[in-house]
Amino acid sequence: MTGATNQFISVSPEELKFQFELEKQSYCDLKVTNSTESYVAFKVKTTSPKKYFVRPNTGVIHPWDSCFIRVTLQAQKEYPSDMQCKDKFLLQSTIVNSDADELPPDTFNKDSGRNVEECKLRVVYISPHSSPGHSEDVFKQSSDGNSSQAVQRARDERDALFRQTQQLQQELDVLKRQKRRRSDAGFSLKFALLVGLIGLMAGFLFKLLMSSPSTETVDV
Repeated sequence: MTGATNQFISVSPEELKFQFELEKQSYCDLKVTNSTESYVAFKVKTTSPKKYFVRPNTGVIHPWDSCFIRVTLQAQKEYPSDMQCKDKFLLQSTIVNSDADELPPDTFNKDSGRNVEECKLRVVYISPHSSPGHSEDVFKQSSDGNSSQAVQRARDERDALFRQTQQLQQELDVLKRQKRRRSDAGFSLKFALLVGLIGLMAGFLFKLLMSSPSTETVDV
């Protein structure tokens, strides 16, 4: 079955659209919704597995629930001819008994008698300098989701950086206090040694003066 809907799941958007730029990654999020009262397992396949990174590429969706699949286009070194892409994705789905962490190897094997539904998704590359149009309207919902996620990531990174800056400032203040205490202790020790040395020298000089023989004058 072609398209973005079958009796088990619905997929949005109907196409995988990537903003194509050389030496840069690009991603597209798919929302997969379970349209049944049963657990549905899914698996993502592509005709070009080395070009794309899919997470999660397999999983189980609870009844009437949904999940997001992020497909990342790896950084490319050259533009495709006429910005046309022949890559395709296949999203398989089937009913399972539970949301087990590990699916049996034959989960998506049609030869075992399972009812496996399939959704085929094509890939579209968008130039970063392309003008707004109908294609952007079709992808608006996913783009809004991506923008919200990007804003949230920026906020999280800002908060983490602020906390790290505060921690570094606190550590710096502690080091300054420790250095000041060591400096004060060093000054007190030097001062005590200097005072002690002066006292020893004064005592030695006084003792030397007291022990020297007195001289008498003799009249001739």
